[in-house]
Amino acid sequence: MRTGDGNMAQDARTRNISASGVLFTADAQVPLGGTIEYVVTLTNVRGVEVDLRCSGKVVRSEKPVPELTQDGYLIAATLDRYQFVRHDA
Repeated sequence: MRTGDGNMAQDARTRNISASGVLFTADAQVPLGGTIEYVVTLTNVRGVEVDLRCSGKVVRSEKPVPELTQDGYLIAATLDRYQFVRHDA
């Protein structure tokens, strides 16, 4: 993941994705309303991987209740633009 100011968060895990956005967990908080670029790697049953490179805006960034999860921050972002990028076979 990369924010508009160039910061990188290495550990992000997708929790939910749809045509309009994504919900993921990250170790670092991301500023609300900021632009974000993220990559979701899709894998099929044969192990073929395709990256979905996306950009959008952060619409939610919060620390979950510690008793419910040990994840870092819950980040929700829109999916404004995307591009499929195949991995070389």
